[in-house]
Amino acid sequence: MQAYDASVPVFIHFLNSLSGILSKAEAHCTARKIDPAVMLGLRLAPDMFPLVRQVQIVSDAAKGAGARLSGAAVPGFPDDEKSFAELQARIARTIDFLQGLRREDFAGAEARAISLKAGGREMSFTGAAYLETWAKPNFFFHLTTAYAILRQAGVELGKPDYLSGKS
Repeated sequence: MQAYDASVPVFIHFLNSLSGILSKAEAHCTARKIDPAVMLGLRLAPDMFPLVRQVQIVSDAAKGAGARLSGAAVPGFPDDEKSFAELQARIARTIDFLQGLRREDFAGAEARAISLKAGGREMSFTGAAYLETWAKPNFFFHLTTAYAILRQAGVELGKPDYLSGKS
């Protein structure tokens, strides 16, 4: 499968799912008179990132992968979201960026040398290894963690919300 097909449509599909999940979380807060800031600050364990950071990392993983595999510059988004609306805007900006990438820019991406810093260390991959062993697993780890935080908080979500690709 070509790198474009294995990345861009997949990321867009699940970013749309995340948007729908966050919409349900916001409605849950409204219906139960929960301060949205409390929900955005929830985490599964004390040493894990809160919901807001999980969503930021999902965005970063998707836009970073699309950029690195296509040879584009990775767009920088400040990590300053403090509301559901701001997280939705970040997801929309990420989708817009991915939709602007051209399939032809991914030609040869599987063999492209990819280097990045993570956790204070330099990492190097081929494009194929980067996508399959770093970018997609990282994307799905943080997406699943965001989902789990919201389920634990009582938001009525199910597998169809995760898989739907609908915002």
